[in-house]
Amino acid sequence: MPASRTLLIDGGTARMDAFSTTLNTVIKALTRLRNEEPADFAPAVARIIECNGKVIVAGVGKSGHIGRKISATLASTGTSSLFVHPTEASHGDLGMIGADDICILISNSGETAELGDMIYYCKRFSIPLIGISSHAGSTLMRSADYQLLMPDAPEACPIGMAPMTSTTLTLAMGDALAAALMIERGFQDRDFGVFHPGGKLGAQVQYVSDLMHGGDAVPLVDRDMPMNEVVLVMTQKGFGISGVVDGDGQLVGVISDGDLRRKIDQLFEHRAGDIMNPAPLTVTGDTLAATALAVLNENAISSLMVVDDAGAPVGILHMHDLLRGGVA
Repeated sequence: MPASRTLLIDGGTARMDAFSTTLNTVIKALTRLRNEEPADFAPAVARIIECNGKVIVAGVGKSGHIGRKISATLASTGTSSLFVHPTEASHGDLGMIGADDICILISNSGETAELGDMIYYCKRFSIPLIGISSHAGSTLMRSADYQLLMPDAPEACPIGMAPMTSTTLTLAMGDALAAALMIERGFQDRDFGVFHPGGKLGAQVQYVSDLMHGGDAVPLVDRDMPMNEVVLVMTQKGFGISGVVDGDGQLVGVISDGDLRRKIDQLFEHRAGDIMNPAPLTVTGDTLAATALAVLNENAISSLMVVDDAGAPVGILHMHDLLRGGVA
């Protein structure tokens, strides 16, 4: 076998070994973290909930990259947050940290020199400090009001130097904080949509009330209206359906273009109540637009009447509205 071919096989084996070894090392560390929840985790969450300012996150190097992600996740899930680089903090950016804020400082060793000024600043002005580190006796953890201690696990790096395990643990810790805060705040998908108005995420968290037509645009007829007048209303509104209401304004049925075709014989001898479907599919305004899309697709229809909690029609949603909103 050619030498080059032998090297390729050996290299492939090494790559597979590196893949499984890296993941196994990280999984073991994450399992330890799960089983060794820091005693200060719940108190730290409670203190952040009480915070009237921002959550300031800081770290250097790879911890800084992870810190930026943690801060971004907090900000997008209802907890006002800002990443401050420790070096820039020492040259004026400490002014970004207010008396009502709380700081999360990240250092796997707990001895990152660049964090020194931020630690001193927090102690001087009584700003609550949360430390994330894997060394309980480190300078950072001794100074912290809340210690989120991670397992002192080996790095998954083949030479044991590049931060891999520690950064994954830190990221998991940050995500756990964000998740716990979301639960404490009662953060819901509608709230998520406020912070994600653009792109696919924004489209996914739109509600029927955001996209529907209301007011005079809604095609409604009385159940006793002659069908020749019903056809005029449906033609003018242009949705392919019309809601049928009773004397109390409650939706009692729907007439679609398909119903007109099926009852074409002597159509104009009937009234709306004779032609309507008395069990129409409806949605409410607080239904997720994606859910309404599923109803349309599953039933091969193009429009839905929107009703309030009492069953009165308040709008109409067409497939084209979902297309324009980026949902479909």
